[in-house]
Amino acid sequence: MRIFADLGARLLVIYDGRCGFCNRTVRWFLRRDRHDRLRFIPSESPRVADLLARHSLAAFDSPASPDTVVVVRNPGTPAEQIYLRSDAAAALLAELPQQWQFLGGLFRLIPRPIRDLGYRFIAPIRYRVWGRYDTCPIPTPAERAHFL
Repeated sequence: MRIFADLGARLLVIYDGRCGFCNRTVRWFLRRDRHDRLRFIPSESPRVADLLARHSLAAFDSPASPDTVVVVRNPGTPAEQIYLRSDAAAALLAELPQQWQFLGGLFRLIPRPIRDLGYRFIAPIRYRVWGRYDTCPIPTPAERAHFL
């Protein structure tokens, strides 16, 4: 049985549910996901534990944390693809309306090591700058359908 069978062709976005920056980023994508192509789940959710373990990743509050957003296409299928850091951001932008897809295409022209520098800079300071929630914030009723 596929645990994420209800996703269809949507991307699964695994994020640090306690991170203020991550939550703001999720809200940014929610506002722009006009074609309902994204589903969000905090890494702390038990539903993603096996998926993260399959890729040698752990929940964001563990020492083995990937310190970045994890985007998964076709989770739980033989075609499962995982994207991290700037590749995840580019995959997400590709699902948004045209102007964002264009920006994502330009973003991919930059070599990955350079694109990933931003993630490597922000990851260790994200809690100090944007704060950390004690628990994952509850989505509004309008947002709830986009969260697993």
